[in-house]
Amino acid sequence: MKPRSSIVTAFPDLVSGVLSSSVLGRGIESGKIDISVVNLRDFADGRYRQIDDYSFGGGGMVLMAGPLEAAVDSIADRDERFVVCPSPQGVRLYQELVEDLHRISCEKNLIIVCGHYEGMDERFVEGCADLEVSLGDFVLTGGEIPALAIADAVSRLVDGVVGRRDAVEEDSFFSGMLDCPHFTRPAEFGGRAVPSVLLGGDHAAIDSFRRAESARRTISRRPDMVARAGIMPYLRRGVYVIQLHHSVLDRNGRAGTTAITGLDLHDVSRACLTYGVKRYIVATPLLRQREMIKKLTSHWTDGYGSSFNTDRAEAMRRVKTFSTFTMALEWIKEKERSVPFSIATTARLRGGALHWTRIKSRLLEQDRPTVFLFGTGHGLSDEVIETADAVMTPIMGGRGVYNHLSVRSAVGIVLDRFFGFR
Repeated sequence: MKPRSSIVTAFPDLVSGVLSSSVLGRGIESGKIDISVVNLRDFADGRYRQIDDYSFGGGGMVLMAGPLEAAVDSIADRDERFVVCPSPQGVRLYQELVEDLHRISCEKNLIIVCGHYEGMDERFVEGCADLEVSLGDFVLTGGEIPALAIADAVSRLVDGVVGRRDAVEEDSFFSGMLDCPHFTRPAEFGGRAVPSVLLGGDHAAIDSFRRAESARRTISRRPDMVARAGIMPYLRRGVYVIQLHHSVLDRNGRAGTTAITGLDLHDVSRACLTYGVKRYIVATPLLRQREMIKKLTSHWTDGYGSSFNTDRAEAMRRVKTFSTFTMALEWIKEKERSVPFSIATTARLRGGALHWTRIKSRLLEQDRPTVFLFGTGHGLSDEVIETADAVMTPIMGGRGVYNHLSVRSAVGIVLDRFFGFR
């Protein structure tokens, strides 16, 4: 269904002028988007079409509830509309909210009501508004500029309005990261030259440069964004998960060996496939355990399971076994031609451990393959943890210190924190 939006305003000429220009104008003219402008004064009573009155208790002029409600009712019935009121008191506008509003506009009429003066009668807001939205912690002279900003942000998500879909997806915030810098002719200006990689014609190198610059900008300018960004596309080398069955702790804190479960193989391999992890490595010194893993995975990769469930087959192809985790690290080093950066996970608080957001930023700053080490039983032994490049603070839940999750649960949470998005 074609997106539909309406803007209710006391200054229709101001809004119409913007809607008739540039990208929005072309989108409306081509029929890809439908944005109407409704004059609030058409719904006011009296000779002077009064839409505002003095605030009870003093404090300036306020838009009256009657004309506002009548204008909104003229556009769509209550169950066929979604009413947004720009307001400094509203929720801060962000990309995911814009995408939600875009989806809503494809199902209902998205009505944006422009405030003025001291605002709107609160009874209209409580009775008719579904959402209040703010552009930031500042005040404008009216709601027209925020309304147009919302309409513009929503409309550019419609296929064909901007042009290339990938141009939308590469913009700041869509992918959770800031956009990379852009340059045009001349190749040198004011003594500053365009980066040579952009002039060479090597599209793979250009793409790598842009992703690296996007990561660098985000870390330096908006480090808060890194926490919710999926960083897999911005890493220059592969990501691996190693599940250790030795040397891990038993319930008494002694180092030993644990058995492998089929649940782990199925669930962790699917998590790795979901988040783009290259390999899920199981390290156990027990030959029979490694043989069991190969037998189980071959059922899905070569046997009946390969045709029964092709997605499971693809996940199981990521499984690889080694007798020790050091052998696994050496294999990764040879495969990636770089020493891996290993991250030990733990369920216990340890001195020197780093919060996952700090580790996430470190991964963006370096050119090394990433390895997450997960323990079974009661966690990794000190012997293993001390070899890691970083130790991550435990996953903490609502109940405080108890956080002994199954390895498959921990893997899913960690991978989503680093590589999940939307």
